[in-house]
Amino acid sequence: MPDSRVTPQESRLDASLGTTQEHLGTSSLTDGHTLSKEPLSHALKLSSPAKVKDPQLNSPEEALWTTRADGRVHLRIDPSCPQTPYTVHRMFCEALDKYGDLSALGFKRQGMWEHISYNQYYLLARKAAKGFLKLGLERAHSVAILGFNSPEWFFSAVGTVFAGGIVTGIYTTSSPEACRYIAHDCRANIIVVDTQKQLEKILKIWKNLPHLKAVVIFQESPPTKMANVYTMEEFMDLGNEVTEEALDTIINAQQPNQCCVLVYTSGTTGNPKGVMLSQDNITWTAHYGSQAGDIQPAEVQQEVVVSYLPLSHIAAQIYDLWTGIQWGAQVCFAETDALKGSLVNTLREVEPTSHMGVPRVWEKIMERIQEVAAQSGFIRRKMLLWAMSVTLEQNLTCPSSDLKPFTTRLADYLVLAKVRQALGFAKCQKNFYGGAPMTAETQHFFLGLNIRLYAGYGLSETSGPHFMSSPYNYRLYSSGKVVPGCRVKLVNEDAEGIGEICLWGRTIFMGYLNMEDKTCEAIDADGWLHTGDSGHLDADGFLYITGRLKELIITAGGENVPPVPIEEAVKTELPIISNAVLIGDQRKFLSMLLTLKCTLDPDTSDPTDNLTEQAVEFCQRVGSKAATVSEVVGKKDEAVYQAIEEGIQRVNMNAAARPYHIQKWAVLERDFSISGGELGPTMKLKRLTVLEKYKDIIDSFYQEQKK
Repeated sequence: MPDSRVTPQESRLDASLGTTQEHLGTSSLTDGHTLSKEPLSHALKLSSPAKVKDPQLNSPEEALWTTRADGRVHLRIDPSCPQTPYTVHRMFCEALDKYGDLSALGFKRQGMWEHISYNQYYLLARKAAKGFLKLGLERAHSVAILGFNSPEWFFSAVGTVFAGGIVTGIYTTSSPEACRYIAHDCRANIIVVDTQKQLEKILKIWKNLPHLKAVVIFQESPPTKMANVYTMEEFMDLGNEVTEEALDTIINAQQPNQCCVLVYTSGTTGNPKGVMLSQDNITWTAHYGSQAGDIQPAEVQQEVVVSYLPLSHIAAQIYDLWTGIQWGAQVCFAETDALKGSLVNTLREVEPTSHMGVPRVWEKIMERIQEVAAQSGFIRRKMLLWAMSVTLEQNLTCPSSDLKPFTTRLADYLVLAKVRQALGFAKCQKNFYGGAPMTAETQHFFLGLNIRLYAGYGLSETSGPHFMSSPYNYRLYSSGKVVPGCRVKLVNEDAEGIGEICLWGRTIFMGYLNMEDKTCEAIDADGWLHTGDSGHLDADGFLYITGRLKELIITAGGENVPPVPIEEAVKTELPIISNAVLIGDQRKFLSMLLTLKCTLDPDTSDPTDNLTEQAVEFCQRVGSKAATVSEVVGKKDEAVYQAIEEGIQRVNMNAAARPYHIQKWAVLERDFSISGGELGPTMKLKRLTVLEKYKDIIDSFYQEQKK
């Protein structure tokens, strides 16, 4: 098991520098014969502040945004946080100075954990940079990476930036057509893939990618030798043909206000937009955004994190990759089937100090605990329920108190500490979520386990976190406070103080690649980013998200109805419900689509027909013997349908006014999924897809009304 608190066994690593196929599949990553230490000593000299030349600050002619990959922008430097802008290479050099010998990347090969130090990580990134240059990477062109989280993803990304290119992640679930759109839009010169399956996607579309010069594959070797397709070992050897001086010239010419990362939004309508992030966006956010979340520098305590969420998404990329370098964290990579069930095994082995998950990940952990509890003996189950109830009550009534009553401490010692250990959270001091709303039920469940879930709020367009919660900055249901040095304002506020959230600061993106009209829609003349999200700020500056402006339902009667609070109320009232989607835009009344909680196929993560333990319990409680979705929906199980109707009536009773009442509803035959199209890559609901896919059912609600 990797230990974050000790320096890795460098002697063992050094002894195995030539046997890297054992460590990293088919890659030749730490080959002692070709991995020269010369650039490392050069980097350590560069890391001295006196030796790093000051970056050229903004020129008067630079605008706040650009849509050109080779453009530069005027940085929004705030007097409250005037940190001098610096590049990714400078950030890495300063990390080397402090953390060079520490373990940077942990990965499992043949059942054993291996490690790469920060010194080795830097050398691998330089070698990758030289390989990209040899393959013809042009400035302001992209290296696209299509693969699961791995050391190769990391040093390919850093190497791309060192070589003057732009890192562009592509979701592993993307279709060949989606890959083609992104690779063409970002002018990818090289695409890095992990498996034969991903390589085949690129081979299908290569003829439509005029900028593509080569593909590098790292986890598997192609079955036959193909022109311009290289294994990682071959690719790294190519770097030997480029001099260190040639690479240094490119690195030294880089400026903080130039683009180095592209994050493509999944996009609910139209093509995805390429969010351009500058070197300053990355280095500033890695420093101040993570500091606001109480991430510790390794000289205080080396943070240990597990990397498993898609790195093509800004949250995982900023949290795992760039923040890791900034503070010298140890990043351990999960298995490729992490979200299909193996994540908890990795968490138990690694014991992270900090962990992040989208709400659906936390919900799945909750459901798994509930299933295990349901199958436990009577006394064990009662003990857990008792421990969670007294702990939840304490955490809700005295959230900031460090003085816990004896009963609460006893419950934690006897029961909850063991549960956290079984989950791999024994040493985890900070648990974060973001990317989508989280239900009150889930937050309360984890508070009952003495696990606070800290929210962050931001977008791809804000380089990730613009608001953060932390152990010292927490309020239940809120997204925390604005990151120091950033600003927020609400526009078009209503009587309750709810308005559109607008953001300003060093986190704000450069613009959408090749999309001037979309950029102008997002950034106003004063440089404020209009998020399209609505929310309100309390007297202490905590932000509460109330929904998306575009998701606001405006009924035929002109009533403005935010769907999220009503949907959450239904899920809280009816623990059998997995997803609830409110309908009613331009309609005479509100209706709702519902799905039931079911188990997932361990191989595909698709919903099965089997209800979860919690859903079966609900059925039994209301007098039904149903154990599958088809039993409930196919036969319109009278007891379950009656219970759902009663739950919805209770939600209606608490509604602000009659126009907020749900008048009709239907239970769908299958829960939402990524493969079904209702959920995006980070498991966020795609409302427009749901409206289109279930149009006939929705229309039937309103056709019946006409009769």
